Amino acid sequence: MSKINKQLLLSRKIARYIDQKLLVWDSPQYAYTIVDKSNILNTLIISTYPQGWVDIYREKNFQCVDPVIHSALTRFSPFSWGNKSTDFCDLNFIKKFTTSTNYPLAGGFTFVLHDHNNKMALLSMITSVSDPELEKSIITERNALQMLLIDIHEQMYKADHALYINDEKIFLPQKSILSVRENEVLYWSSRGKTYGEIAIIIGITLRTVKFHMGNVVRKLGAGNARQAIRTGVELKLIIPPF
Repeated sequence: MSKINKQLLLSRKIARYIDQKLLVWDSPQYAYTIVDKSNILNTLIISTYPQGWVDIYREKNFQCVDPVIHSALTRFSPFSWGNKSTDFCDLNFIKKFTTSTNYPLAGGFTFVLHDHNNKMALLSMITSVSDPELEKSIITERNALQMLLIDIHEQMYKADHALYINDEKIFLPQKSILSVRENEVLYWSSRGKTYGEIAIIIGITLRTVKFHMGNVVRKLGAGNARQAIRTGVELKLIIPPF
């Protein structure tokens, strides 16, 4: 069985487990996400959100700019998000994501777990103004839902262990999104160098520097070069080229 097929099998198995466990909460829409904190580009999503939502999120690497991910990296307790959230609200991201995917995001709750392998697991559930009882239930049962995330994550590790091949874990495939040249351009930009200076340092044309930075902005889901640099620094994606 190929590695891709094993990943698919693992995802389906865990999805069935989560679906069964969430029946008591009337099966809300959810996303179980695992993030490699040493490289946020290595992210696994198991979700009942529309597949188009998931595909675009992955394609555009929205985990690099997702305020839910960024907030979770620095906290341990559950938090709400969206238009009515008292914890935080990034309307610019919500607007951008809704425009990009045609899947509106109203709000939700996210439960956080940081594990022993430098991974972060999230269980996020979408809430809706048309279903206020779900929001009340999540708040009331937040301790039980936090324990559910721990249980789900433990099941993931057990299932992953059962599918080892040559001691290679499969649930977070390694991913390197930036090319060597793109990394160099981003590195020197983060050091305060101008495009002209970078062109001289690397030995390429100014036009090529701008081309590579444009690719970096696109791959990191950033709005501009400044945001791409900030994302690269905050998420430790930049590798010194020497």
